[in-house]
Amino acid sequence: MRAYIRNSIPAILIAALLATATQAPGQSSAAEHPDEITMTVDEAVQIALIHHYMLQRGVLDLDMAEAQIREAWGAVYPQVSASGSYTRNIQSPNPFAGSDAGGLFDLFGSLEWLAYNERARTDGDPSTDPLDFDEFFDRQQQGMEAAGANMQGGDNPFAVDNQFEMGLSITQSIYNRAAFAAIEGARHLRKMSADQLDSERQSVADQIRHSFYGALLARKQVEVMESSVERLRRTVEETRAAVEAGLLSSYNRLSAEVELVNLETSLIEVENRAELALKNLSFQLGVPVSTTLHLRGELEFRESLIPELPDMDTLHNLAMSRRPDLQQADGYLELLEVNHRVTGASYFPSVSAFANAAYIGQVPDNRVVVSPVQGQDFTYSTSNRGFFHNSYWYPALAVGVRFQWNLFNGFQTASRVQQNRIEVRQAEIDRRNLREGMRLEVEQAVRDLETSLSRIRSQERNIEQAETNYEQARRRLQEGVGTPLEERQASSLLDQSRLNYLSAVHDFLTAVSRFDKVTGKPVMATD
Repeated sequence: MRAYIRNSIPAILIAALLATATQAPGQSSAAEHPDEITMTVDEAVQIALIHHYMLQRGVLDLDMAEAQIREAWGAVYPQVSASGSYTRNIQSPNPFAGSDAGGLFDLFGSLEWLAYNERARTDGDPSTDPLDFDEFFDRQQQGMEAAGANMQGGDNPFAVDNQFEMGLSITQSIYNRAAFAAIEGARHLRKMSADQLDSERQSVADQIRHSFYGALLARKQVEVMESSVERLRRTVEETRAAVEAGLLSSYNRLSAEVELVNLETSLIEVENRAELALKNLSFQLGVPVSTTLHLRGELEFRESLIPELPDMDTLHNLAMSRRPDLQQADGYLELLEVNHRVTGASYFPSVSAFANAAYIGQVPDNRVVVSPVQGQDFTYSTSNRGFFHNSYWYPALAVGVRFQWNLFNGFQTASRVQQNRIEVRQAEIDRRNLREGMRLEVEQAVRDLETSLSRIRSQERNIEQAETNYEQARRRLQEGVGTPLEERQASSLLDQSRLNYLSAVHDFLTAVSRFDKVTGKPVMATD
């Protein structure tokens, strides 16, 4: 753990420095654009794991999968909804218009008239006489008007001016095969997103190492070319002196000068390529291209860098167990199986329980209540009811169980199930092809490692011979028994040998990175 913290500190510091480069405009330019940054290859990889756009999208995909899991669980949680409405009835039709029931209200008035006349005949008071129908209703209306009651009724006695309804509904799923299958599918999708993120981390790390080693190789090529130019300049000076002394012809001097100009031009091209390699690495790391990037490290070979190479079957099994892209393929196959179960759930019913509660109000604009005065005919009193009077408001409650089963949908479910089975077989073929491709990648990575090691061994010996050859050619030139052309040829061979060795080391380092990727080595693994 201490080793991991110690190794992470430089990358954390650099990442904090780079974070200032992505702040909003308006802050100090020194914080936004640091002048220089120095880093190793491991620090570059760790910075890329934070800032690379592919990985940032991958993290968001993981967050998306977590949200989808929560959404899937929501299908089995209680569903609660509230509703409310207000209706103002401007004009309401009489529900009994056009039917014989419209005379029902006249019948109620006739019953009151008959009751009054019956009391008049039986009360024993000679001053109380029965009344005819029209006179009864005239006196009744006069009494109500005297009490202040509004007797102008509408066409619809059942109409209510204001209607309110506030409700609460709760539904709980009891049995739903598709909902639980969807939860399982969301979990598989989350695992697939995590595997995808791991795969992208490995790809980004491999890409950054290739770019870093490429920039190192370009820098070394500049150094070798600079050394070659410096040697050739000395040769030109020595050739001029020999021409002036009459030991060589002017042809040798002109040839050396032309070769020097060509080599200096090549040096400019190599320097430009080295600069572009650094800019490309800066772009991949998310570092502003205006920042000067310094690479700490050398393009060198060490025996400790050679990975352990067991037999091929062991390497294949190792790759199969660690490669996140293969795990993602397995997860995709499992996800299709879950989708198959979700589709098949349409064959089964769903059962849910519900409870609906409501509070309903039917409030008229005219809330005046007319009451007859006890013992006094055709005398009435009035009172006003409040807006929230109990006679206008009442609760409602209902509970039950809902059962739903699609018995026939035109063979749509059967067709979808068949499509799911085809997708599963296709995914199995893709996974089998991926496994075979992995075996080939592992074998190719091992061969690349072995080839680069052989090239390094041979180029090490070749450099020693080229250095010896150059020293002999230079000594012969100084002694007057050699020619400048021989010395320049020996120098060119030495430079080419050094470049070949550096290229072999570069290929070895990138082969190691590729080997780690194809065998599924975790990017953040530490010793």
